[in-house]
Amino acid sequence: MTRTVYYTATTLDGFIATPEHSLDWLLTRDIDNTGPMNYDEFIAKVGAIAMGASTYAWILEHAPGGWEYAMPAWVFTHREFPPPADGADVRFTTDDIESVHAAMVAAAAGKDVWIVGGGDLAGQFADHGLLEEMIVSYAPVTIGAGAPLLPRHVEFRLEELAQNREFACARYVVVRDGE
Repeated sequence: MTRTVYYTATTLDGFIATPEHSLDWLLTRDIDNTGPMNYDEFIAKVGAIAMGASTYAWILEHAPGGWEYAMPAWVFTHREFPPPADGADVRFTTDDIESVHAAMVAAAAGKDVWIVGGGDLAGQFADHGLLEEMIVSYAPVTIGAGAPLLPRHVEFRLEELAQNREFACARYVVVRDGE
């Protein structure tokens, strides 16, 4: 069954990037790539991805080996961007979240949909009742300002908690009205 999951890392003060879109606070941290809630196990279950313009721009600028995703990706943007140089399946869209989500679920073919980056984008999925789960790795650092983890009121229930070296990792499910 396809789930829509926001999988990300955040600072202790709730930011996923600095005001300048830097992830230096994250990339210098110690994490076990085979430890609890690790990326490799997560990405193996993903069949389609969604990201905002800032995340896509960051990947284009910082990905040393080029586009790393094998599954189709949707970039929600009003800006013009070049596609990845390697011809990967990247679709730029200004369409509404619900119609794009339906296409993503179909493309995922039973695997999960991953909201790669952008707390506001994850919030838009939540606004439409489409976000089902959030997996967060909390880094032991504060940065004081930046892009917020999830700039919306969304109710969650903690399902799993673990430590992965420097990170406190938590998996939450979205609580719907009446649950």
